[in-house]
Amino acid sequence: MRAVCLQHVPFEGPGAFRAALAERRVALQQYLVPQDGLPKDAGDLLIVMGGPMSVNDSDTWITEETAFIRSALLAGKPVIGVCLGSQLMAKALGAKVGPGRALEIGMTPVCLTSMGKQDPVFGTGPDTFSVFEWHGEIFGLPQGCVALVESEVAPLQAFRYGEHAYGLLFHLEMEEGGIDSLCRECGTDLIKAGLTASHVKATAMPHLHQSHIMADRLIHHLLTAAD
Repeated sequence: MRAVCLQHVPFEGPGAFRAALAERRVALQQYLVPQDGLPKDAGDLLIVMGGPMSVNDSDTWITEETAFIRSALLAGKPVIGVCLGSQLMAKALGAKVGPGRALEIGMTPVCLTSMGKQDPVFGTGPDTFSVFEWHGEIFGLPQGCVALVESEVAPLQAFRYGEHAYGLLFHLEMEEGGIDSLCRECGTDLIKAGLTASHVKATAMPHLHQSHIMADRLIHHLLTAAD
């Protein structure tokens, strides 16, 4: 089996998803889309990562990637979209993406919706939990999708399209090195949010293990679907 990972900046990679795939002997192919372009196909599992750009930017590669993701979704491929990746999924499915009420950076409490409690991935965990966030834009629920997770700032934190495509505004895959990179590369966001890198990291570290368990559960579910 083969997973395809679309990246938009070098410092936002697959994180803990990599270990979950390696444990199941799934090959991982990474593409830095703005430089490398898109792959020929979406593999057995498509993972679309984050980035500081907006889905509403006019870059040609954003338009092309949105169409690529739409094709994968309509073909029933297993897909995970993270942060920008989830926004690209939402846009590909016809939803509006725009600024939220505030930047969400660091650990954020979220809760499952009634449908989230029945979801085969999220429904097996707690009803409320904390997730790592780093975004300023949010999306509406695309037509035909199910709302899974919500928070105060972003009413929609995660959705599912069909049975095997998940858009996550938050980062289950985030590792310690990824937090360091985000704090270094996106320091202006910290200033805007009135936060420090040391605070963001210190509050996140105790929660990463639980997030990685959920990331592993999601990979397992989608690979089982891809079999």
